[in-house]
Amino acid sequence: MNSHNTWSNDRYQKVVEAVAALYVKALKDLPPDVRTALSHAVRRETAAVGRTVLGTIERNIDVADKEDLLICQDTGIPVYFVEVGEYSGVNPVHLEQAIREGTEQATATHPLRSSVVSPVTRKNNQTNSGYRVPVIHWEFVSGRDDVQIVMVPKGSGSENMTYFRMLLPADGVQGIKRFVVESVVGSGGNPCPPVIVGVGIGGSADLCMVLAKKAISRPCGSSNADPEVAGLEGELLQAINASGLGPMGLGGVNTALAVHVEHAATHISQNPVAVNIQCWAARRARLVIASDGSMVVGF
Repeated sequence: MNSHNTWSNDRYQKVVEAVAALYVKALKDLPPDVRTALSHAVRRETAAVGRTVLGTIERNIDVADKEDLLICQDTGIPVYFVEVGEYSGVNPVHLEQAIREGTEQATATHPLRSSVVSPVTRKNNQTNSGYRVPVIHWEFVSGRDDVQIVMVPKGSGSENMTYFRMLLPADGVQGIKRFVVESVVGSGGNPCPPVIVGVGIGGSADLCMVLAKKAISRPCGSSNADPEVAGLEGELLQAINASGLGPMGLGGVNTALAVHVEHAATHISQNPVAVNIQCWAARRARLVIASDGSMVVGF
């Protein structure tokens, strides 16, 4: 922190503490929309083994709630989606530093398992942070005076089931559908279904991958604002659940709780598509920092 910071030291420390609380909430408290989707899945499931698996998931959530435990032992790689309002007066450099410190504080205080290592030496510094991690995606929003931070602890079981392909424009939407369904069904039970499927279409290769990750951070079952894209979400969900893969890949009608698609314009000669899968423990939490300095951690 230096004299050019827009926050006082006291406020900066409060932001660090709020980010730490955000991380812990994301790991311990499943969002209401995900709980509702799982409850609906239990009622829909027709396969006996599928009902057994979903019942075990519900007991897992209940124990975590009652005992104040993590929903899953994998604390994931910490991913943050940050929206900075035009009139928030926030210095993004200092906010990034606060996010990193908050992540490290949460890991040390609770303590949380650190899953972050060097990709070369595999050394773990036990802070859930490292070079360029936490992963932070920035968006600057006009007309707003607040900051909103969505924390997604992305576990490896589902993150390893990530796919990208540069399709041909001639492959069209049918090619996109085929690739998404094949990716999810081919993942089997590895990402711990029933899953949320995030799909990115369009943009460049790197943007497409980010869009797929952003898609899983949406409330479960929400629809894209574009009617055509929303229709694609529904078609994909129906096709994936018709596969019969089911909970934990053991059979049933609930392979996916939702399919979320995020899109961007793309080049005339490109048709990029990315798939990022989120396990049934679709963990996320939101921190809102108001212009008056007040902070609320929720969903």
